[in-house]
Amino acid sequence: MARDKIRIGCGAGFSDDRIPPGVEIVERGELDYLAMECLAERTIARETLDRAKDPTKGYTPVLLERMEAIMPPALKRGIKMVTNMGAANPMGAARVLRKHAPGWGCPDYTCAVVQGDEVTDLMRAHPELTLMEDGAPLESLLPKMASANAYLGADVVAQGFATGADLVITGRVADPALFLGPMLHAFGWSYDDYQKLANGTLVGHLLECSGQLTGGCFADPGKKEVEDLAGLGYPLADVWADGRIEISKTPGSGGRLDVATCTEQLLYEMHDPSAYITPDCVLDASGVTFRQTEKDRVVPSGARGKPRTPTLKVVVGYFDGYMGSGEMGFAGINAVARAKLGIEVVKERLRRRGLTYEEMRIDLIGMNSLHGNDAEQAPEPYEVRLRIAARTTDKKAAEAVGAEVRSLHMQGPTGAGGGINFGARQILAVKSVLIPREWVKPEIVMEHAA
Repeated sequence: MARDKIRIGCGAGFSDDRIPPGVEIVERGELDYLAMECLAERTIARETLDRAKDPTKGYTPVLLERMEAIMPPALKRGIKMVTNMGAANPMGAARVLRKHAPGWGCPDYTCAVVQGDEVTDLMRAHPELTLMEDGAPLESLLPKMASANAYLGADVVAQGFATGADLVITGRVADPALFLGPMLHAFGWSYDDYQKLANGTLVGHLLECSGQLTGGCFADPGKKEVEDLAGLGYPLADVWADGRIEISKTPGSGGRLDVATCTEQLLYEMHDPSAYITPDCVLDASGVTFRQTEKDRVVPSGARGKPRTPTLKVVVGYFDGYMGSGEMGFAGINAVARAKLGIEVVKERLRRRGLTYEEMRIDLIGMNSLHGNDAEQAPEPYEVRLRIAARTTDKKAAEAVGAEVRSLHMQGPTGAGGGINFGARQILAVKSVLIPREWVKPEIVMEHAA
């Protein structure tokens, strides 16, 4: 039977998000649903590599720690959960949870797994597809491809809950879809009801980054004050079957939720507010306004929806060489001049070794790392931190960057040292293609207790 109203909260907004506020919103938020959004653009490529090394892995590394804290109080209160912590291996995530849950006092629960977002074979079969970023053919990335995943929509999340599952685990799903999915399930909304889809997508976009809506990335002493930032609470939304929405946060928590915080989050990662494309609709947020009804409670309005596109976005993760870097501090009188001498020494030593780089970035942290040459007129700092980073296809050349910075401690300008840090890592980059929606065949698989 369709519901008249639900309350959905955010329990995580990125992979390494803080866990205590997620527990607090479960215990005090009087929720019906909890969504935990934990995938970034490159995350799933990283987890694909982990799964290649160990077929049982490939889910978000903090899965067990987060769910050990959140699952018991959520199940106790009858809160339905959805998360994309399945990453590159949703079924693996479900199975490892089933293994550990009895030890947390959760032996009996139902879990639906969303599969089908992984489309690497499909990409290999269509090298003619065009990359969105530069118009080049997908074929140019195929030899270096590490992963390819389509952004699924809220319909698969709703299908997961339609099984009666207490927990829905997904891989790549659009961030707002994790929140819109419970609404589709609870209210039976149609994909022809663009206004309701717009409001539900707006809720998802506002809530998806957890504490960013409640004062995180907002506080600025003396300008934008945030009460008890240390105790920042996570956001939640009351949603009615007719599409009305109200946004608030965990009762008794720190932070702030008001017109200002909502306005900043509305614009976050929204390249075109008049046409924010998701798998579920095209959201026009250009006319959205916020009305404060009481402390930490806001009513949004003005969202408009357009039909969903015939295509789905696929993010292709690929190997893009190596990055080597090194950092070192300089302090005292003439610190900047000594750091600049260190830069020239490192560059010349790399040149004499015959090493070349596709790209090199040099920063004097504390002076020009954020503002570049515009900072040259600022007063010279008493201490500065040198950082040199370079990108190359040669792993040994990447390692040499950090090693040469490290050597400045004994073989460079006087006073070099303090917080020495160096190393090299493989680069995982991402680009995107669009594919016909009908090419992707997601499915719901139940993971049962043994």
